[in-house]
Amino acid sequence: MADLRTNYLGMQLKSPLVVSSGPLTRSLDSIQRLENSGAAAVILPSIFEATPRTGGPVLCSSAGDAALEEGLARIRKAKAGVSIPVIASICGATRAGWVLYATEAERAGADAIECNLYQVPSELNVPGADLETIYLETFRAVKSAVRVSVAAKLTPFFTSMSNIATRFEIAGANGLVLFNRFYQPDVNLEELVVEPRVLLSTAHDLRLPLNWIGLLFGRVRLSFGASGGVHSAADVVKLLLVGADVTMTCSLLLKEGIGQLRKMEADLHRWMEQHEYATVGQMRGVLSQLRCNDPTAFERVQFMEAVGDAKNVVLTGREAWRLLSGE
Repeated sequence: MADLRTNYLGMQLKSPLVVSSGPLTRSLDSIQRLENSGAAAVILPSIFEATPRTGGPVLCSSAGDAALEEGLARIRKAKAGVSIPVIASICGATRAGWVLYATEAERAGADAIECNLYQVPSELNVPGADLETIYLETFRAVKSAVRVSVAAKLTPFFTSMSNIATRFEIAGANGLVLFNRFYQPDVNLEELVVEPRVLLSTAHDLRLPLNWIGLLFGRVRLSFGASGGVHSAADVVKLLLVGADVTMTCSLLLKEGIGQLRKMEADLHRWMEQHEYATVGQMRGVLSQLRCNDPTAFERVQFMEAVGDAKNVVLTGREAWRLLSGE
């Protein structure tokens, strides 16, 4: 049987199947069910720091500091109740808050920390370069305050993703999670109000992490967590082939149940055996830009050829799986 083990943030995981931060990682009972269904690690819901009222740029907004004790208690319960790695997600509003939350999460037993750099940059007088400096200086402060590995969860909206990835590597990041998804509000036409509406990911969201992990693999020495659009074993295979260490899923499990983890694991075993891959390590990065036969496929130079070729129609996850598996 194929060896699914992979290394992420310095931790050896039994497979690349990681469950993202969300409702399913909120309770110990649910986390235990995820472990029993094959999850290799879990990322707990983000612990948010309250937004200061002093104005100026901040790195997130939230309901209040009361979440800290709840989040720390969740880390302790998870560590006591499961054997798989437990990754804490934090989102500060001030540099002191980021450092405090990181050190407290480490003290509570988190195996690693994910910095959820979630911000809608709506301030008119704050240049993008200044925001990048805030992100990097804050991350550097967090990294210097803890001993566990720290990953940065980024948005896809940086002007130069390759440059910012390199700068996070210099700042001490152990890994990048690509990408964060902002939940934009919607307009209720009956009530004439702006209201929040959560849209779960689809397999089409896979394109962003696939493209950027494929571009960055081998160019920065970081672990890559792929987040967004992982809905089948075919999606997992694609991301491993371009260079991901782990693939993170949540929406699929919310839609179709935790049992989908076991199915993805079985399908991944089957694909690897059919294609004579003994280990995940053998697969990782073989179709990255550095190693694939056509490096331009990751860049816009191929755009006109792609849209003009009927072969490049969008496939569903199940259709892609049939193509990958030879069915």
